[in-house]
Amino acid sequence: MKEIIEIFKRELRNVSKDSSLFLILLLAPILYAFMYGSIYLNKGEEKVKLALIDDDGTSISRTLTQQFNSTSMIEIVPASNIAEGQEKMYQGEVQGYFYIQSGFERNILSQKQANVNMVLNASRFLPSSDLLSTATKVCLTVGAGVRKTYFNKQGMGKDESMKMTNPINMDYRPLYNASMTYGGFLLPGLLAIILQQTLLIGVAAAFTSEREENKLLNLYEVSKQSISKMIFGKSILYFFAFMIFGLFFAVVNFSVFGVEIRGNAIDLAVIFALFISTIIVFGMLIGSFFKTKLFAFQVLVFSSYPIFLITGYSMPYQALPKFVQFLSDALPTSPFLKTFISIVQSGGSLSDNLPSVIHLIILWIIFEGLLILRIKYLVSSSITENKNRE
Repeated sequence: MKEIIEIFKRELRNVSKDSSLFLILLLAPILYAFMYGSIYLNKGEEKVKLALIDDDGTSISRTLTQQFNSTSMIEIVPASNIAEGQEKMYQGEVQGYFYIQSGFERNILSQKQANVNMVLNASRFLPSSDLLSTATKVCLTVGAGVRKTYFNKQGMGKDESMKMTNPINMDYRPLYNASMTYGGFLLPGLLAIILQQTLLIGVAAAFTSEREENKLLNLYEVSKQSISKMIFGKSILYFFAFMIFGLFFAVVNFSVFGVEIRGNAIDLAVIFALFISTIIVFGMLIGSFFKTKLFAFQVLVFSSYPIFLITGYSMPYQALPKFVQFLSDALPTSPFLKTFISIVQSGGSLSDNLPSVIHLIILWIIFEGLLILRIKYLVSSSITENKNRE
């Protein structure tokens, strides 16, 4: 126990003296969480501009225009003709245009099908998707109102005309991300990735500095030649620091960004502890293959986005190529995010995500075993080099 405490104190001194490690391990998690999280503070888009060309100019077409403007998603920009609407879209002033043909009201009142045309700039996925969804709802609502008015004029009562207008009533209730916003989907995973990457980069760089400064043998001697004590002693600082960060994210960041934790706090703490422990061992293992701390930073700083992409969070896991699925399964991020998102957004528990929890434990054991073998090799190589110099 004495050796573990000495290694912990030694690690604390090393981190406090190294400005780059201090920044990435103790300041970056908070700064990045608020900086990147603030981008999605509003979670969804509002008042996306849509050009509208009304060649009908009747009461129903004006009602349709008013309904568009009354939504929080669409801001109507008048256009005199299709050419002007296209030009506004090409110039980026609007994200698309909506065309109401001449004879729109006449066709509706004569019980003929009336068509409208909507052209969207699909090079930006979110605005086009949101505009299409909102415009579809508005058109269906206005169409239902017209049908109901027609049936009322035919002498039908209120209830009967409503049944004729809407014979199939769909009870649509989106769960977990009730607002159906991109920010509501992305924020929990984004904060978890920030926590992971700052820990991974910091731990890997800290271990690399042991090799770079030829301190690995000294660490081995401080541990009384016990590799397990080396790993445990170096891990204590990072474990408790990032468990505190995890608590801070769950209490402060989630509250600021309006993310609700629906699951049990103890389950969340357990999966965080298991994940942090795995990332610490994984980071040491990766750091053991670099010879300079600068090179470790240069390589690992570019790993954040690829890791995020292959975890199956931004793209369904089943849709990933088989080789990418294999890489995804080899990372602790994938099983953690499945469990983490289930607890935070869906109100799940550890028992609901037992396969992912077991997956994470297996990765922890594998990385621990590989790290022990790697440290043995490095220590024996250092001892041999010292003997050869003598």
